[in-house]
Amino acid sequence: MRIMFINNHGSGFADFIDIQDGLTVEQLFHQQMPSCKPEDFLIRVNRQPVTRDTRLVEGDRVSMTPTKIEGAVA
Repeated sequence: MRIMFINNHGSGFADFIDIQDGLTVEQLFHQQMPSCKPEDFLIRVNRQPVTRDTRLVEGDRVSMTPTKIEGAVA
């Protein structure tokens, strides 16, 4: 199945990717961002915040945006 994946981490990118049927948001996160922690990201599907167990469907638009910016001073 095909979805649009928008990675806003670092320089970011957007592209269509093929994923297996029934994949959850959490599984996609670990596949695409293996060295990152999910709690450091706002993850949306079709512009709406979702839970980690949300199952993706054909045509979904998934964005992952960091909530913590490296180098930022508090």
